[in-house]
Amino acid sequence: MTDFEEIPEFSKDLKKMHKKFRTIYDGLEAFEKALASGLPNHLSGTVQISDIGQDVKDPIYKVRHFRCKALKGKGSRSGIRVIYAYQQDKDNATLIEMYHKSKQGNENRERILKHKR
Repeated sequence: MTDFEEIPEFSKDLKKMHKKFRTIYDGLEAFEKALASGLPNHLSGTVQISDIGQDVKDPIYKVRHFRCKALKGKGSRSGIRVIYAYQQDKDNATLIEMYHKSKQGNENRERILKHKR
């Protein structure tokens, strides 16, 4: 069974998003269940982030299809992005970042490098 952990910044991101999207915690729970059942393969709408640097050992992924009931009618195209690292040997996923694409263009590479060296 896949273990999930959140870095402190991810928890802050989630708390901020909860103010605007009240069902974000339910969406995250459903996401974790779906991800756990799909690993080591990844969910549709997931891409591996490249060109991060040689110091990053574990692959980093961006999920583009995240469902949130608060965004009615959008389904998996909600605009919410989740960044995570997956350690296949430990079956562990580290949640690094969550953001809405209208507020932030891309992932925070400094945060990724800070937590995945």
